[in-house]
Amino acid sequence: MTGRVGPGLVGEIMVAVRGGSEAFYAHPQRSDEEIEPGAQVLIVDFQAPRTAYVERWNTAG
Repeated sequence: MTGRVGPGLVGEIMVAVRGGSEAFYAHPQRSDEEIEPGAQVLIVDFQAPRTAYVERWNTAG
């Protein structure tokens, strides 16, 4: 996350693509979730051309 995601907010994520990285708009998958910059996220849906729906990625298995 490079920009905060939350209710009524459009954030930004950087995605590794074709050997580089590209920016995508990000919206929370759950409308009440807030995700701060620096958090790792999972893309759960995508809408062309550059919008992703994300949820927090929990790496503590």
